[in-house]
Amino acid sequence: MSSEQKQKIINLLTICIKAGKTIKGFDSVCDTLKEGLASCVMTASDASEKTVKETAFMCDKYNVDLLKTDLSKEEISGFVGKQTAVIAICDKGFAEQFKKLSR
Repeated sequence: MSSEQKQKIINLLTICIKAGKTIKGFDSVCDTLKEGLASCVMTASDASEKTVKETAFMCDKYNVDLLKTDLSKEEISGFVGKQTAVIAICDKGFAEQFKKLSR
């Protein structure tokens, strides 16, 4: 992923957070998936293998796209104010933009 693409993801994530369309943390994301509110889920580049595997399982179970980002947990925590490796995007429009940028 180019640094330009990464910056676009950061910018979009910042807007998404300000709009209140994100859920942070594995347990909260799982609850959001169960409630059918997540449009996509993103994981940090340095998320543990176990976290990625369990997140992928939950996303498959509820038919939600999982996007692996080039953002580290530390970078994400700088934007969301909480150390996390998993974020749910709860807006179809934002989710579509993230999917386009992640290709």
